[in-house]
Amino acid sequence: MVGQDHRTEATIAATPAPTVAAGSSPSSRAAATTTTSTAAVALAAAIATPGCGGGASVGTVAATGTPSRAQASRFLSQASLSTSATEIERVRTLGYAGWLDEQFAMPRSQGHVEWLRSQGYDGEEYVNSQAGANNTLWRKLIGSPDMLRQRMALALSEIVVIGLSGLAATPFRAFAAGYFMDILEANAFGSYRTLLLQVSKSPAMGAYLTYRGNQKANAGRGSIPDENYAREIMQLFTIGLLELNLDGTVKLVNGAPKETYTQEDVSGLARVFTGWNLNTAIGSQTNPDRVVNPMVMNAALHETGSKVFLGTTIPANTSGEQSLELALDALISHANVGPFIGRQLIQRFVTSHPSPAYVARVASVFNNNGSGVKGDLKAVLRQVLLDEEARSDKGLADPQFGKLREPVLRFVHWARTFGATSANGRWDGIGDLSDPATRLGQSPLRSSSVFNFFRPGYVPPNSAIGDAAITAPEFQITTESSVAGYVNFMQTALSRTGGDFKADYSALAPLVSDSAKLLDELNVLLAAGQVPAATLATLKAALDTISTANATGQNNRLFAALTLVLAAPEYITLK
Repeated sequence: MVGQDHRTEATIAATPAPTVAAGSSPSSRAAATTTTSTAAVALAAAIATPGCGGGASVGTVAATGTPSRAQASRFLSQASLSTSATEIERVRTLGYAGWLDEQFAMPRSQGHVEWLRSQGYDGEEYVNSQAGANNTLWRKLIGSPDMLRQRMALALSEIVVIGLSGLAATPFRAFAAGYFMDILEANAFGSYRTLLLQVSKSPAMGAYLTYRGNQKANAGRGSIPDENYAREIMQLFTIGLLELNLDGTVKLVNGAPKETYTQEDVSGLARVFTGWNLNTAIGSQTNPDRVVNPMVMNAALHETGSKVFLGTTIPANTSGEQSLELALDALISHANVGPFIGRQLIQRFVTSHPSPAYVARVASVFNNNGSGVKGDLKAVLRQVLLDEEARSDKGLADPQFGKLREPVLRFVHWARTFGATSANGRWDGIGDLSDPATRLGQSPLRSSSVFNFFRPGYVPPNSAIGDAAITAPEFQITTESSVAGYVNFMQTALSRTGGDFKADYSALAPLVSDSAKLLDELNVLLAAGQVPAATLATLKAALDTISTANATGQNNRLFAALTLVLAAPEYITLK
């Protein structure tokens, strides 16, 4: 997948105000449709309304007593993939920090590569296939107990990006993608530098950003090394385009922003990424071994001259392996990495438009975990989630605080919260959810480019959010089609009573006859108690039109209630 320089990319076109097409199913479809249309409009207005930005100015990690059910649900919506009643009580018992400690200590669940092998996807018939990729990605996101690790791996996959569509020339694409995700999981609470080293050697990234098989310059042929990865590891994975202050604001030199790198830096760094290729000494072309192990160096194809970039010089005749180590040292030492990556992690977990003070606190921890270590992702994630700005209830009333839940997180949140499982253990019942008209408009590892589904700096043009200069990344994939597609797809998914994939609503069954109690519980579980009383009253009136005299009516009321809350502005907006 060929990358490009953000400096030359056209601005994304404005998206129209979302609406939802009516469809067939539970009798409350019209109410759900109206609610969802209102959700997108209300969300835009809420985020964009000028007001005090940021939250508390206190720089310490928040301390708290026993959180309420709503507070625990809010924390889990940021930190986890489930807000089940059981998990809410777990947070209330352990406290925020205790829950994080438990998750940090939890062993990794079965890896993607191991599971793909166990299911027979390493057979020769899959050599030119991506079969099994969707299965194992959903298996982990929905079924694995290590929820915080899975949430972090998903976030990292949207910062350090590959896409299955860019692996067409790679054998056993599911394995290559699975190995890449195993790297992200293994390093989710570890060193960002180690993560970059392993990612840089991964066959998936080598194929996606076209440096697998990259060769040194050849004057006779007039060829130069491929520069794709050299550009993107700087632009997207480490330092960004412009020099930043610790708080993420752009550093001005003589009143103007200064770019972090030049074309000469790209060319110099590209020389590092020559000579890397699949390890042909292991396995064969008819099994996945070569794509589930690090790439190796072919010294004959590596540039032996000096490599000069970002003020660093790697001397001539330095080995390819050592050149990579030195290049990563130079990148990680750059002052931009802390605020550039830290801000994106805040966006993925807590809020789209964090205050400079919040970014500075997270970047400071990225720069030094308290023991002189830079890039300790466990320490960074702890700060992101326990920061006063994340935990304070002030954010609930701050119109510039919060984020649009991306579609994948909405789906996984519902599935985990209500115990969705795969009957046959192969997770065949979900598939690729990329179609915005009929599904979610987003699916893991299916971004169309290295720039992810949405940009961290995206500001919706021609909108109230844009007028307020608020970054709102997820709005880049929010359209009329995707808003309707989400509700229609979720209504079908949550009402599934047969097949391989379905949820368990047994805990809600006793509440169905009392629509007020049912809505109150769903409000806490899904929306952290943030759906206002007036909206709940409107939803109750709609639900009460559905008779519960028989099992069909009971199911219809339950499914309608779920659809209505999942479509509410207070759910779609994570505050």
